[in-house]
Formats: sequence, C-alpha cells, structure tokens
Amino acid sequence: MPRPSLNWNPSLADETEQIEAFDVNGNVLSDGDSVVVIKDLPVKGAPKPVKAGTKVKNIRLVEGDHNISCKIDGFGAMGLKSEFEKSISPFIVIFGISPADVLLRFKIV
Repeated sequence: MPRPSLNWNPSLADETEQIEAFDVNGNVLSDGDSVVVIKDLPVKGAPKPVKAGTKVKNIRLVEGDHNISCKIDGFGAMGLKSEFEKSISPFIVIFGISPADVLLRFKIV
C-alpha cells in the first residue's frame, strides 16, 4: 500500500485563497477595514442589540456565513454578516466627515 506524501511543496504555498466579501453597497471589504452596522442586530445572550450606526474598526474576513470577525465595544468578539455592514472611508474614520462634505463646505465643487 503506497504511503501518502507528507512533504511540503513550496509551489502550493503561494496559492493562498483570498476571501471576498462585499458590503451592502457592493464595495469590496478587506482585512483591517472599518464598517458601520446599518440595522439593529440582535445578539444571543446579550440584553440589547448592536445598534445601527455602530462603527466597527479593524475587521477580519473569515470563511462561513458570518464572514466578518471583529470586536465591538460592550459586546466583545463576534461574527457579523457583511450584508448588514457598510464600509467607511478611512477619511471619515480619521476626520469624522465625508469627502463630499469637505467639498461642499469649502465650495470646491
């Protein structure tokens, strides 16, 4: 009976599978992005839901039905579905306003 080969093959190591996840608007999400919850999400075992508008920073994409792994203040580590999230521009996270608001405020348009 032949023995299976357990040797490491370096050519197969480069073929890492990228997980693709899309937010509610169809934007591609990636590890480290920040998202906003778009509707109240009930949490098993918690007395209150995760409220719409909650910002979630530094997400990690994982395989499965709940394809976002993250930590939320007051709830801890949990998995979220990307269909209930909306990605945030890094500009909004840093400055608290959207690029469109900047254009309108300074009349650059």
